[in-house]
Amino acid sequence: MKSKSKKYLESQKLIEKGKAYTKEEAINLVKKTGITKFDSSVELAIKLNLDTRKSDQQLRGAIVLPNGTGKTKKVLVLSKTNQAKIAKEAGADFVGDVDMIEKIEKENWLDFDVIIATPEMMPMLGKLGKILGPRGLMPNPKTGTVTTDVMKAIEDIKKGRVEYRTDSYGNVHTIIGKVSFDANKLLENLNSVIDVIVKSKPATVKGQYIKNISVSSTMGPGIKIDISSFDK
Repeated sequence: MKSKSKKYLESQKLIEKGKAYTKEEAINLVKKTGITKFDSSVELAIKLNLDTRKSDQQLRGAIVLPNGTGKTKKVLVLSKTNQAKIAKEAGADFVGDVDMIEKIEKENWLDFDVIIATPEMMPMLGKLGKILGPRGLMPNPKTGTVTTDVMKAIEDIKKGRVEYRTDSYGNVHTIIGKVSFDANKLLENLNSVIDVIVKSKPATVKGQYIKNISVSSTMGPGIKIDISSFDK
């Protein structure tokens, strides 16, 4: 088992073991417990009471964070329609169709963070499932990356759109900003994600829906949040 770094152990001392903090306290703590030399991301983890074997209990979607993520994403747009021209004007980093698909397939080119595709491209993209799927790069209508409104999709991504989806255990992981963000901005982003998750609750879920919420900085210790603090 890999031993924890000295910085990690020092930051861990700031967190009371077993305590669930208010969301405000947790955000202030996560800013203090960043241990990297670079500007760490603030990561949110939510444990949900879901049976992901049931299709209606598999959450997936996207949200534009009110204060962005602190990271500018490279966008690849795939389209054979007039949306390709619109994409270039809207600030897409790469635009193409079959040529880009072949570049990914033959050169293993992955110098982008998000793919936006218009619907006619999806049959051709299917053959890249083994390359794009495991990396979370395959476009999907649920996250707004398969669309006929390319301009809006690019704008949302550049503003700070993040995707979320449940893993096989019912956990959702996403980024809500950087430790350098003002605490109030991180709090706004946190509230926005929780609000979307709450509104996405499947009708078939019985009992307590959200079981645990925690935040952490990149490589830093987790800080548990008192779920009831979101009721205020």
